[in-house]
Amino acid sequence: MKAASETFVVKTPGKGTTEITREVAAIVARSGVSNGTVTVFVRHTSASLVIMENADPSARRDLEMFFDQLVPENTPWFVHTLEGPDDMPSHIRMALTRTSEVIPVINGRMTLGTWQGIFLFEHRRMSHHREIAVSVIGETYGND
Repeated sequence: MKAASETFVVKTPGKGTTEITREVAAIVARSGVSNGTVTVFVRHTSASLVIMENADPSARRDLEMFFDQLVPENTPWFVHTLEGPDDMPSHIRMALTRTSEVIPVINGRMTLGTWQGIFLFEHRRMSHHREIAVSVIGETYGND
């Protein structure tokens, strides 16, 4: 068994989704793991991860608009607003999604579906630098 870990930083343009599939795939390839799993984790409380369609950007925009409606900014009864009207909504949106994803690795590649991609889902309006931690574990080539 082999384990490998790396981190990388994503600069978000503000609220919305940013695809990170290529970065994670490169880490999987560098790990040398042929069969196992890759865990992707975002180290923040106002951003999350989603596996979403990567072919048509309108699917992601619909997701973003859904969350805007589900947890609107300027909700009058939110108390945690020190950093602005998107502060508490960003934490709730993160709690409703995920901070990590686990993806099987088979034959040295993530087994994402044809139209699936891994996305950092930024919930704040301002641009941020988000740290992503990736851990790959499994059997290596030649040891299968």
